[in-house]
Amino acid sequence: MSNIVAIVGRPNVGKSTLFNRLTQTRQAITDEISGVTRDRHYGKSEWVGREFSVIDTGGYVDGSDDIFEKEIRKQVQLAIDEANVILLLVDAKDGITDLDQAVVDMLRKSNKKVVLAVNKVDNSKLLEEAVEFHNLGIGDYIPFSSISGSGTGELLDEIVKHFEDEIEELDTDLPKFAVIGRPNVGKSSFINALLGKDQNIVTDIAGTTRDSLNTRFNKFGFDFTLVDTAGVRKKKNVHENLEFYSVMRSVRAIEHSDVCILMIDASSGFEAQDQRIFHIADRNKKGIVILVNKWDLKDKSTETANLVEEQIRKKIAPFSDVPILFISVLEKQRLLKGLELAIEVCKNRSQRISTSKLNDVILPFIQKVPPPAIKGKYIKIKYCTQLPIPTPTFAFFANLPQYIKEPYKRYIENKLRECFDFSGVPIHIYFRKK
Repeated sequence: MSNIVAIVGRPNVGKSTLFNRLTQTRQAITDEISGVTRDRHYGKSEWVGREFSVIDTGGYVDGSDDIFEKEIRKQVQLAIDEANVILLLVDAKDGITDLDQAVVDMLRKSNKKVVLAVNKVDNSKLLEEAVEFHNLGIGDYIPFSSISGSGTGELLDEIVKHFEDEIEELDTDLPKFAVIGRPNVGKSSFINALLGKDQNIVTDIAGTTRDSLNTRFNKFGFDFTLVDTAGVRKKKNVHENLEFYSVMRSVRAIEHSDVCILMIDASSGFEAQDQRIFHIADRNKKGIVILVNKWDLKDKSTETANLVEEQIRKKIAPFSDVPILFISVLEKQRLLKGLELAIEVCKNRSQRISTSKLNDVILPFIQKVPPPAIKGKYIKIKYCTQLPIPTPTFAFFANLPQYIKEPYKRYIENKLRECFDFSGVPIHIYFRKK
């Protein structure tokens, strides 16, 4: 089970600074996917061996002061719905405000674990004054400074204490497909069209995720688990705050899946929010299929599909080797073809290439175009192997791995994709000292 931590609080208490500290320090070291637009509001973090997702609700509230409280209430409610741990941030310099109290009142009604963090505790006087936050009535607090980083370790210790244990999911052998995308692109209609009214062919598995539904799909020769977060519960405030809602809802579905079926709306095209959700799936190393829905409603010539596909591939670069299919849920056009593509991507993601075959195929390309020499030093790659982990990851052993730059890594990835079918699957390449 993946754990999600949501940072909530009124404006200007340092939510984004803390988010950057929790996510980017780790990503700068381990996020080797170049060109991935780091999302301002979603990231991965790790502490004492526990990996978790962090969601910053801060960037979503805009407008004048008088609508702040209303907006924050919606943010907090969505965070309560989706996260395991709520990290409530307050400001030591301002003390308790009415807005802090309003957030606490909402959190008190939930059964979620709340960690109270007092930010901007930059000197001993503020540390003494922070004692007033006991008056919020939600237990002890952790004083820290997101700018200097002091106290962050204690804060993380407290957060991971409240994580739920990893639970083995049912039907682990069955691939899990998540239908993701912005609201109103047709996710629920797609799922309903697949399941039809013949409910005896499906079994609802009580999955490990509260409020999402794992449905066994065993029909038309397919057998997989559908991770469905669309339409499970009455959507609160869906017409408002679409960006925040769809990111929060998509994160859970993505993390519990093997392949993500990203649906977009043909009439509005591939928008920034689609791009954001795509990159979350990419960053989580999931297989991806893109379905362009409502294609029946689009005015089109013979070249329209090619142009739309080209535009999408530009926006998802550098990882553009992804199947794109034009469908109509309403007309039930190519829906099963979409599932076939998801099955193919799932197979591509789990394929294992023997070390001997990998070296026979890839080393000649490396010998033909070796890495550029640096300062008169020649780089020699002697050997490569696929690592035994769920997603395609390859280690190349060289005499001077530190000098191999991103363009050469891209060259090797392109050769891997030319020689083996990794369509729809992110590839990770590491260079190691031989």
